[in-house]
Amino acid sequence: MRKEGRKRRKRKEDKKRVVVSNLPFEGRSRKENPNRHHCGNQIKTSKYTVLSFIPKNIFEQLHRFANLYFVGIVILNFVPVVNAFQPVVSMIPICAILAVTAIKDAWEDLRRYKSDKVINNQECLFYSRKEQSYVKKSWKDVRVGDFIQVQCNEIIPADILLLFSSDPSGICHLETANLDGETNLKQRRVVKGFSQQEVRFEPEHFRNTIVCEKPNNHLNRFKGYMEHPDQTRTGFGSENLLLRGCTVRNTEVAVGIVIYAGHETKAMLNNSGPRYKRSKIERRMNTDIFFCIGLLFLMCLIGAVGHTLWNGTFEERPPFDVPDADGNFLPFALEGVYMFLSMIILLQVLIPISLYVSIELVKLGQVFFLHNDLDLYDEETDSPIQCRALNITEDLGQIQYVFSDKTGTLTENKMVFRRCTIMGSEYSHQENAKRLETPKELDSDSEEWTQYQCLSFPARWAQGPATMRSQRGAQPLRRSQSARVPIQGHSRQRSMGRCESSQPPVAFSSSIEKDVTPDRNLLTKVRDAALWLETLSDNRPTKPSLSTTSSIADFFLALTICNSVMVSTTTKPRQRVTIPPSTKALVMSLEKIHQLFQKLKLSSLSQSFSSTAPSDTDLGESLGANAPTPDSDERDDASVCSGGYSTDGGYRSSVWDQGDILGSGSGASLEEVLEAPAPGLAEPELCYEAESPDEAALVHAAHAYSFTLVSRTPEQVTVRLPQGTCLTFDLLCTLGFDSVRKRMSVVVRHPLTGEIVVYTKGADSVIMDLLEDPACVTNIDMEKKLKKIRAQTQKHLDLYARDGLRTLCIAKKVMSEEDFRRWASFRREAEASLENREELLMETAQHLENQLTLLGATGIEDRLQEGVPDTIAALREAGIQLWVLTGDKQETAVNIAYSCRLLDQTDTVYTINTENQETCESILNCALEEVKQFHEPQKPERRLFGFRLCSQTPSSTSSGAVVPEVGLVVDGKTLNAISQGKLEKKFLELTQYCRSVLCCRCTPLQKSMIVKLVRDKLSVMTLSIGDGANDVSMIQAADIGIGISGQEGMQAVMSSDFAISRFRHLKKLLLVHGHWCYSRLARMVVYYFYKNVCYVNLLFWYQFFCGFSASTMIDYWQMVFFNLFFTSLPPLVFGVLDKDVSAETLLALPELYKSGQNSECYNLSTFWISMADAFYQSLVCFFIPYLTYKDSDIDVFTFGTPINTISLTTILLHQAMEMKTWTIIHGLVLLGSFLMYFVVSLLYNAICVTCNSPTNPYWVMEDQLSDPTFYLVCLLTPAVALLPRYFFLSLQGTYGKSLISKAEKIDQLPMDKRDLEIQSWRSRRRPAPVPGVSGHTHHPAPPGPEQAFRASTPKSSSSPKRKHIEDWVLHGQRGIREHMKDDPGSRDSSAKLSSGEHLLGPNRTMAPGPNPSGQTNMSRRSKGGSHRRSQSSLTI
Repeated sequence: MRKEGRKRRKRKEDKKRVVVSNLPFEGRSRKENPNRHHCGNQIKTSKYTVLSFIPKNIFEQLHRFANLYFVGIVILNFVPVVNAFQPVVSMIPICAILAVTAIKDAWEDLRRYKSDKVINNQECLFYSRKEQSYVKKSWKDVRVGDFIQVQCNEIIPADILLLFSSDPSGICHLETANLDGETNLKQRRVVKGFSQQEVRFEPEHFRNTIVCEKPNNHLNRFKGYMEHPDQTRTGFGSENLLLRGCTVRNTEVAVGIVIYAGHETKAMLNNSGPRYKRSKIERRMNTDIFFCIGLLFLMCLIGAVGHTLWNGTFEERPPFDVPDADGNFLPFALEGVYMFLSMIILLQVLIPISLYVSIELVKLGQVFFLHNDLDLYDEETDSPIQCRALNITEDLGQIQYVFSDKTGTLTENKMVFRRCTIMGSEYSHQENAKRLETPKELDSDSEEWTQYQCLSFPARWAQGPATMRSQRGAQPLRRSQSARVPIQGHSRQRSMGRCESSQPPVAFSSSIEKDVTPDRNLLTKVRDAALWLETLSDNRPTKPSLSTTSSIADFFLALTICNSVMVSTTTKPRQRVTIPPSTKALVMSLEKIHQLFQKLKLSSLSQSFSSTAPSDTDLGESLGANAPTPDSDERDDASVCSGGYSTDGGYRSSVWDQGDILGSGSGASLEEVLEAPAPGLAEPELCYEAESPDEAALVHAAHAYSFTLVSRTPEQVTVRLPQGTCLTFDLLCTLGFDSVRKRMSVVVRHPLTGEIVVYTKGADSVIMDLLEDPACVTNIDMEKKLKKIRAQTQKHLDLYARDGLRTLCIAKKVMSEEDFRRWASFRREAEASLENREELLMETAQHLENQLTLLGATGIEDRLQEGVPDTIAALREAGIQLWVLTGDKQETAVNIAYSCRLLDQTDTVYTINTENQETCESILNCALEEVKQFHEPQKPERRLFGFRLCSQTPSSTSSGAVVPEVGLVVDGKTLNAISQGKLEKKFLELTQYCRSVLCCRCTPLQKSMIVKLVRDKLSVMTLSIGDGANDVSMIQAADIGIGISGQEGMQAVMSSDFAISRFRHLKKLLLVHGHWCYSRLARMVVYYFYKNVCYVNLLFWYQFFCGFSASTMIDYWQMVFFNLFFTSLPPLVFGVLDKDVSAETLLALPELYKSGQNSECYNLSTFWISMADAFYQSLVCFFIPYLTYKDSDIDVFTFGTPINTISLTTILLHQAMEMKTWTIIHGLVLLGSFLMYFVVSLLYNAICVTCNSPTNPYWVMEDQLSDPTFYLVCLLTPAVALLPRYFFLSLQGTYGKSLISKAEKIDQLPMDKRDLEIQSWRSRRRPAPVPGVSGHTHHPAPPGPEQAFRASTPKSSSSPKRKHIEDWVLHGQRGIREHMKDDPGSRDSSAKLSSGEHLLGPNRTMAPGPNPSGQTNMSRRSKGGSHRRSQSSLTI
């Protein structure tokens, strides 16, 4: 028992790391230091040393099967009994290949070594007990337990626990761009107990012991505790850890103790580099290599048996059979074995060693052209395509399934506030919607669109009342200019393209995101709510109030406070604002402004204020933003500047009375009335730096209503109200957002009432379950009101989701002092715990976030990226199945799917939401049964590798109605039921009938699980594309992973194989470059196999005439040169430059991509056809010269030279016939290879007198060139050899039905005829109407039968095992889905199978053309017509 207890304790201790200060052990023996076992800070990313390079590199290269084979052949050459010709010469090719690879590896490793040396020798400040101060020390000399001081803009040398910050709040700001590419600043806090320091931290007084977890690669997870000398403990977490590689910003000095160093730091543990993936062609090639080895062994076996039989024909030993030293002859069987080995040496070229080198060079060339394609370059972000995996470029041309994230991949990840609902009242923000629908790109920096954005009051009338300039009379500061304010070197310079201002200075702060036009109805209520706030006092209300006024105030306070947004200014970017503005100057300026407008009495101004009242910005800006503009081209695109910081703003709606402003106008101009600017006008504009775009959008929205976040510290947050009063809330606790809770909460003390208030925001699916139960309210009227508010809010949430908006619910809760004290104690214990810390923290959050009062909800629009609908339509035409895997809520994802043409309005969409496995199985069975009725007849001929191509001609019913395509929508709970219930097979079978599949509410693990399931079970080529850290597992699971460098950091890019900046680039990347890369490489590989088999067979046929003695009729050096020089360049040029179809045609006809999906260029049949052709050509090339020179007295090399020349000519002409593109380079390379053969042969035969004694090839080529027979044979033989291939290609070109051959013919036509032919092709290929295509009309068809399946599984009832309701609407014109939710409370307990649930009225028609702006707005689809609920249902 004692032993087991000791083992358990040891295992427990193994999970912990104990760190103490190194200062008491300074100057002592290293053995006395308890930190001695921890890793040092020196890093080594290089693989080799001088001594280990050769053995280690050779060992690594021999992991490749081909290299192992070639080394084995070289060793076999040195076996004496094999009698190999020039065994040393046989080493040259493999040694050259190994040497080139070794040199490349050595160069790469040398670069790594130099990089390591630079990093290790960087200096940092380390505290020395001897010097009693901080001294400089190299990074490599830092040890765990050292105290390190880092200053502003310095890079952190190791993972450090923060113990001191010069910031009075104990905050240190980090930029983690080196880790994840995110430029928005992160906050780290000093460990509790060390933040309230009046003087500098003294390391020598540190006597605590640190206990933390062992090193791991979780960047956002860290836990531990600090044990003080009095045995008390203080917990710490990831918010206290400064990670190696991050940069300190906005903090003068930070001090900490090193916890992890060197290779144990989290940054180094995450530095795994790009993964190695094997392409489909390489896997296919390895199979064919084994076929070639089998063929080689068969030929060698024939040679060995033939030699034995031939020797058996002699009655006595022939004179050339020499005995050994004892006079004994070898047995025939043993001679056969030796001959078998000799034949392997002779025919070894059958396995093309040069193929592997050529493939690597061709891929480098393909990557070069990919990088230099301007169509794949994004000018806005100055980012070209990145190829991070060089070995799978050809896989881009064989993709069958694409798995895409939604947010930031299909959409811009620019969150724009659209509308909100407060206490059951909906505010649609129509003016804001109109602003966002402006076709002109609102994010541009052109003067006419930024003219009114950052004006400071007082402004001057320059060109009439509609046009204003800033008080300096100059153009307002552009975002690009503010991005380059050189404040202590904090703002990082970045290279830009032609477009000067691609990125705002702060993340998520472009004008389209931060400028919100307020809703006029809500604005008046906000004014009343702000005035109500001032009436509050310490007399706390006895019970929570449900008045609209108080709820509106709490709603906007929650938007302003419940976040982690950092406040800075444009003049000092990333300098945190901590001091709230003075309110004294505010009142003075407001009085002056009030008097001023009583004098002005401008009716135009009164109209502007009454129609769209401005937000908390300066007055001049509100004038410029809201005054009516006579010219539509100068229409304002933003009524509010996000950071208006002037202290005279924000009082308009509560002070100005319309009666004072209305009038016939005044003769006095604004310039005459204003004599001097009001006090406090020099305040700079505020900038909000958020960690996520959702947070930024909500803060900008609150700011538009003059609830302005002014400053934030760890202890306090200051909000300026519309009338200018500043409220400072004590920040008692913050529970950050996480993917499990899906919510965020802050606990504050209200400055007016003294109450402790919890503000919570989060996903509606979570918040709605945490609300206070209305049944628990004693007041019946209050209960009814609560139920009504909840039902109305749920109705509005569904409306937002149908419009494709992202929804968040806002709630609050008031706590008593005693409850909070008890909870805070529980929270501190959880934070100090090392075991089960996450579970305890989750439990504390659940204790706090319950019994909430619903305030309202917001709808935020995530705008579609430009070109997404066209790209999706093209990929679908190419036969690629598209799945969207997103963590967003279902309704939002579905509506965005409609917006981007992933789903069409005529589609039948099945929605499955259930947690029950039996219900899920029965729904899948029903859906399959229904779908098969319409699509089963076409399934067999449309099958490919186990999945159905989605491009099919819809079958018509007897009434002539077109059968719709099928879409499938499932959520994360359904996916769990599918995986746990072993229903993957049925699920995949159903998805093969669907044109699109949407998986909503997916976790990152579920995303990768789906990709692996489809990849492995259907044996298809998959591609995953995403932009966030939650997409990394999905990207790594697919055959090809593509990262989008978006606003969510660079984790996806760092783990991807290719990186692009826009989703639309995927179209050309796959359809053009993917097709070319696959076509070129596949045909080059087949050509290499053909070339080597053809050449080796010449030697094999000769064995039948030399007694299978493994002798050759071609000089050995000529054989080496043949593959090394004479036939190596043409395949390289072919693999890099050949184009079977032009880029324009490939983009115009996406279905041409299917040739790569079907592996038409390189498959089993093409391989064996090439092998057969190689055998035929080798027979012709050998036997025509043999019959020509038969019975003559020529020597062996004179016989071999014509054969060598003929085979070279045939192989080069064969290559010429395979080329689809002819350029000067192609011609020069082919001609140069042919001429090089003659030049090298003439020189070699002229100087080689005793090269290969006794049979020397001296003057052989010179003699042949003087013989007319040689010319005749060299002309006729290639023609006979290539005749079948030429005949086959002619028939294929004339009568071929393949899409590629037809496209090649179209490419030969003139431009105008080619365009007409392409249009004709597209009209023939797509007879069925496609919604959204220009020039197309909808013909109404009779509606199909209305049925519906709905599987209901109420928790309280014992329903039958199988109970379904089907709601299926087939409409020839348009079917709009709308979820029927009569009882919102029961939505989570129902499993729905719905398809086309709603019809649009018969009088509605679809817009005939695509969106002219090129950017689909997700909310427009449902605008302008009301949905009709489908009430028909059938219970089975």
